[in-house]
Order: sequence, then structure tokens, then C-alpha cells
Amino acid sequence: MMLGMELSDVMRTTGAVRRFTDDPLPDGALGRILDNARFAPTGGNRQGTHVIVVRDGDTRQALADLSVTGARRYTAQVKNGEFPWNPVKPMKVSPQEVAATEAGPYTPFIYCGAVLVVCVDLNVCAAFDQNLDRIGLIAGASVYPFVWNILLAARNEGFGGVLATVTVAEEPRVKELLGIPEDYAVAALLPIGRPVKQIRKLTRKPVSEFATRDRFDGEPFRA
Repeated sequence: MMLGMELSDVMRTTGAVRRFTDDPLPDGALGRILDNARFAPTGGNRQGTHVIVVRDGDTRQALADLSVTGARRYTAQVKNGEFPWNPVKPMKVSPQEVAATEAGPYTPFIYCGAVLVVCVDLNVCAAFDQNLDRIGLIAGASVYPFVWNILLAARNEGFGGVLATVTVAEEPRVKELLGIPEDYAVAALLPIGRPVKQIRKLTRKPVSEFATRDRFDGEPFRA
């Protein structure tokens, strides 16, 4: 157990973990992870999130298999030099080329201690961008702080995971598999387990490369 880490250390070392040991993820540790994560903010404090803790091996295999649809298009677009699943630029790969692309199941779901399927009740989301002529993002404010809190809390316990979304391309089948109500959205699937290797350092852009003063094209922000 890795309790008592400094917040800045947790934030700087919570990377994407996709390879896990055979160590179990005890209910006690997972309970602490969720108990801390629940304090994430949500719009109006409506707390419309629901977590399905999937330990059953057959169900985790089914979730992995359902990832193939999204992975196939992802792989085909990457091979074609595109940013995959881009909501702005039309896909240049034909449906026939996508169908012919080899892609396997998302194996972290199979080998982790548990998959956390995080859903959000769309009845309590304030999607202020719903009438804009672009892909919707704002409703995610009611769920993704909670998702990230799970990953931070897992890191603090000596576990790890990754925010996986590739399976959501088959959301109707995921809902049928897990009995998720129609008015809930699947926001993330988090495989959680003991990392094969604990991440000690992450590489990110410096602040001055992504923060500007007063305008998007303003001077780089430097403290």
C-alpha cells in the first residue's frame, strides 16, 4: 500500500497502466479508491455517476472483444497517417479497408484485477454545448473529474489503470451486456490492477507551451 504520497507526486506519476501483475485487487483497496474518488465535483453536486465493478472473467473477455470495432478503425486510420476517430476531419479510409484491418481485443481488460465501467446519468448533465455545431464535450464535466480521481486514488494505493474508451464504439452492446439503462452513457472503462512497473516519471510539455496570457494567441504564460 502506498498511502501518504504527496499530492504533487501522485499527479506527476499517474500514468497509463496497461500491463498488470497477477496480484489481486482486494475489495478493501478498491473500496478506499472509490471512497476517495467520490469527492470529485459534479454539476450542481448531482452526483450522477454509477460504477460497475466487473470481476467476472467471461464478462471482462466480452468487453475486450467489443473493443475490436473501435480498434479496427483506429488502427486503419493510424496506418493511413490520420488522427483516428477525429471528430473534425472526415475519415479517409474506406469502410472496406477498415473491415479488412486486423485488430485484437483490448487485453488490459482480461489481465487486470477488475474493470470499472463508469456511467453517467444523462438526465442530470448540463450540456451547455448541445446546440453548437461541433461534437459535445461539456457533459463530460459531470463524470471525468470522478474518473480521474479513481486513477489518482489507485496510484496512491499502489495500483494503476488507464482511461479506456475504445469499447464505447459498441455502447449499445455494452449496455445490453451489463444491463445499463438507456438514459445512461458509458463514459469510461478503467482496467485497474497492480502495475508490472510503477511509473516514476512522466514526460509532458512545459507550461509555457500550452498556456497563454489573455488570448489564445497571447504571450506564453511563464510564472
